[in-house]
Amino acid sequence: MLQQKSTYTDYRNNAAIQHQFSPYADNGGSVVAIAGDDFVIVGADTRLSAGFSIYTREQNKLFRLSNTTVLGCSGCWCDTLTLTKILKSRMQMYQQEHNKTMSTTACAQMLSTMLYHKRFFPYYISNVLVGLDEDGKGCVYSYDPVGHCEKRTFRASGSAGALLQPLLDNQIGQKNMLNVKEEPVTKEKALSVIKDVFISAAERDIYTGDSILINIITKDDVKVETFQLRKD
Repeated sequence: MLQQKSTYTDYRNNAAIQHQFSPYADNGGSVVAIAGDDFVIVGADTRLSAGFSIYTREQNKLFRLSNTTVLGCSGCWCDTLTLTKILKSRMQMYQQEHNKTMSTTACAQMLSTMLYHKRFFPYYISNVLVGLDEDGKGCVYSYDPVGHCEKRTFRASGSAGALLQPLLDNQIGQKNMLNVKEEPVTKEKALSVIKDVFISAAERDIYTGDSILINIITKDDVKVETFQLRKD
């Protein structure tokens, strides 16, 4: 009796095996900055995470570059550490060569050049640089990964940036509002709005939460405050 041969073929063994690798990691976080006539306030949450894992709840994402300049970063944490290390080194070289501290405007231009230099393998970071200009007025510089810079008086970036920016447009920029009188933003209102928008972000974005670290920059000093958010 002849045995019938099996015609079954295991196609799984013939399939191509794909290996994927990404040098980037998104560690989340959000940064919000609001500038006034003689001050600027920047806040960033302290949660450092990846996916559904929280690495730490107490990570400072604000880097003080000088007495009038602070950089807020969110995104890939290893890129953040590399960028800020190089940025601080260049500011120290400028200090030693010119015997003066680099201004906020000059620091903003230098950061744009550094990001553009890495445009073919960019830093995976959302950068917001804030400080006081030569006239003592608050200014906020926001960047894309390849160095395009925009100067504004308020900006939200990071994982919850798309949620927070419309709220800032309404509350600070007074857009889409009728019969309102334009008034300069006070320090108290800016601080209150930053706390409110982060409370809103913590309800919708799992990568933003735990607490906020806030830097209030004036011509006299940089004041640091913290504000607790939800932990879950």
